[in-house]
Amino acid sequence: MTRSRLLVVPSLVAVTSIAATAACALASPADVASTRTYIQANYALVQAGAKRIPVFETALRGVVHRIRLECPGAAATSPQDAESTQLSDEVIGAMVLAAAHADLPAIHAFIRVAGRLRWSDRALTSAVHGYVSQLEAGSALAAPNVCGDIKAWAASGFHTLPASTVQFDRVFMPNWVALGELPARLAAYESPAERALLNRSNQLEVRLTDFEAAAVETWGEIMNELVLNP
Repeated sequence: MTRSRLLVVPSLVAVTSIAATAACALASPADVASTRTYIQANYALVQAGAKRIPVFETALRGVVHRIRLECPGAAATSPQDAESTQLSDEVIGAMVLAAAHADLPAIHAFIRVAGRLRWSDRALTSAVHGYVSQLEAGSALAAPNVCGDIKAWAASGFHTLPASTVQFDRVFMPNWVALGELPARLAAYESPAERALLNRSNQLEVRLTDFEAAAVETWGEIMNELVLNP
């Protein structure tokens, strides 16, 4: 049983590869060109991000330092409820923006290129433009005043969130996206020449994902410093 399954897998890979190559051959030159440009822009974005991971780490330590300096224990005795969750989201936003604002030139360069691309596949165009819009809206946000907002919440007896928290979360949460996006529908227009670049992009995205996973510890450190329950 194991042997036959092992024999099937390479066959499926070969068929998939042939099908993808055939689909690319049938695609319009405009679709192929848009795909090539998008893959190159995505690679430039994740490459810049991966190179700046040490800068991102320093930016996150800056957020911790500000909290520790300006409002340690500001949420002590606060309840764990929907409002504390919204303030936790604001803390995440402060961290994400600290990193994003350290990489704005690369983000803006990607937005300029990817935002003008079109495909005959409307769903693919919509997916790319949707990602561009999210990246643009999220990165354009000003960093929230976490300490000021938590102090305002405390001043209300932990009953009322400040409007600034509500407004920030309303924009940040639906537009919080990772650096790098390769919609599955691109595969129909990829050529064999792009596969090496795609592999490198995937490797860089893994590094960025590992950084994001490690940042969860920083988030926990900030929450503990604030005495805030998510």
